[in-house]
Amino acid sequence: MASSLVQSFLLFSTLVFLTFSSLSSSQPTSFRPKALVLPITKDASTLQYLTQIKQRTPLVPIDVVVDLGGQFLWVDCEQGYTSSTYKPARCGSAQCSLASKSPTCGTCFSPPRPGCNNNTCGLFPGNTITDTSTTGELASDVVSVQSTDGSNPGASVTVKQFIFNCAPTSLLDGLAKGVKGMAGFGREKIGLPSQFSAAFSFPRKFAMCLSSGKGVMIFGDGPYVLQPEKEISGSLQYTPLLINPVSTAGAFSQGEKSVEYFIGVKSIRIDEKEVPVNKNLLSITTDGVGGTKISTVNPYTVMETSIYKAVVDAFTKEAAARNISRVAAVAPFKTCFSRKNVLSTRLGYGVPTIELVLQNEKTIWRIFGANSMVQVNDNVLCLGFVDGGANPRTSIVLGGYQLEDNLIQFDIARSRLGFSSLLYGRQTTCSNFDFTTKP
Repeated sequence: MASSLVQSFLLFSTLVFLTFSSLSSSQPTSFRPKALVLPITKDASTLQYLTQIKQRTPLVPIDVVVDLGGQFLWVDCEQGYTSSTYKPARCGSAQCSLASKSPTCGTCFSPPRPGCNNNTCGLFPGNTITDTSTTGELASDVVSVQSTDGSNPGASVTVKQFIFNCAPTSLLDGLAKGVKGMAGFGREKIGLPSQFSAAFSFPRKFAMCLSSGKGVMIFGDGPYVLQPEKEISGSLQYTPLLINPVSTAGAFSQGEKSVEYFIGVKSIRIDEKEVPVNKNLLSITTDGVGGTKISTVNPYTVMETSIYKAVVDAFTKEAAARNISRVAAVAPFKTCFSRKNVLSTRLGYGVPTIELVLQNEKTIWRIFGANSMVQVNDNVLCLGFVDGGANPRTSIVLGGYQLEDNLIQFDIARSRLGFSSLLYGRQTTCSNFDFTTKP
C-alpha cells in the first residue's frame, strides 16, 4: 500500500510540475484542448514514418522519425539550432529528476551553445534504426502542435518548456533525408504522450493510424473520425499492455523497465488452424527476453527463426490449397509467391489470414492480405515478414507494414491497447483523416 501511495504521489507531483511550469498556448490560456493531432508520412526510400512538429523561438518546423517505443524527443543541436527560449536543464533540477533516476551531470569545454553548457544533466539519445546511442544535453524549449476535435485540426497550442534531448549530428546517420531527430512515444515521463497529457490535463493515451500515404496521430481521447464520417473508437477490441521488466533501450540503468509497448500473443493461427510454435518464446522472461512488441522503426514484422519457419510452412500449405505457387525469394523477404491465382478482395490480396490470438479466443488480431503481402514486382508477392534469427531479444516485433490502415490506441493510464483491425472493412483508411483546419 505504501508503495502504491508513493507512486500515486510521484505521478501527481509530475503532473503538477509539468502543468504549472510547461503550459502555455497560442490562444488565451483558458483554451485547453481535449486532444492534439500530428500528421504522419512514410518516407519511400527508407520506409521510416515521419512527423513534423514546430519547435523553438521563433518557431521552426522540424521533421522527426516516429519511434513508437522511444523514450523522448531528441534533435540535432549541432547544426543550425537557434532559439531565444532554449533552456539547458541544470544538474539537480526538477527536469533532471523527472527525466531520469540517475542523470549524468556534464561539463562542456566549448563555448556555450544549445547542446553544450556546463552544469547540465544529460541522457542517452538513441538512434533505434541503427542501434546506436550517445550522450546528449537535456533541455527544454517551446513546442507547438495543433489541437483537434477528432475530426479536423484546430487552433495551435504551445508547451513553453517541452523537455527534449540534444544530440550530435552524427546520430542522424541512417535516418530519412531532412530529418532532424526522433520523437519517442514510449511510456516514459518525458515521452511525447506523457508531456502533452500533463501539459493539457487530458487522458494519457494516444491513437496511431499509419499509412503508406499520410496517416495521423491523435493525443488524448476520441472521437477518431476518418472520412467518410467513420468514427472508429467505438469499435475497438482491447488487450492488456504488458511491461517488460528489463529496459530495451540502447543504454539504460540497472532496474529500468522497458517503455516499449508489449502485448500478450498466446498463439498464432493461419486460416483458423493453430501454428505449432514454442509458446515459451511468446512470454517475456524475468530477464526481459521474448514476447511480442509493436514497433514503427521496423518496416516489417520480425520473428524468431523457429516461429518464422512455422508460420511460413503453415502459410505456404494454405496458399497451395488455393493454387498459389511459391517462387524464388526477393530480398529482404524469403517467402514469395506468384501473383497468378491470387484474387483481390476488399481486405487486400486473397491469401490465408494470419491470426494473433491474444488473451482469449475472442480477442484476435487478424492480419489480412493488405497487411501480409508486399508486391515486389508485377508478378510476385512476398510475405512481409522477416527472419529475426535464433536468439533475438524479442520473439515477435510487429512492424510498420503490418500496422498500416489499422487504428491502434495506446491507453497508457489503463495499460491497455485498442485495435480496429484493417479499416478497409469499414470502407475507410488511415489516410482519410481530414487535415483541413477548422477556424
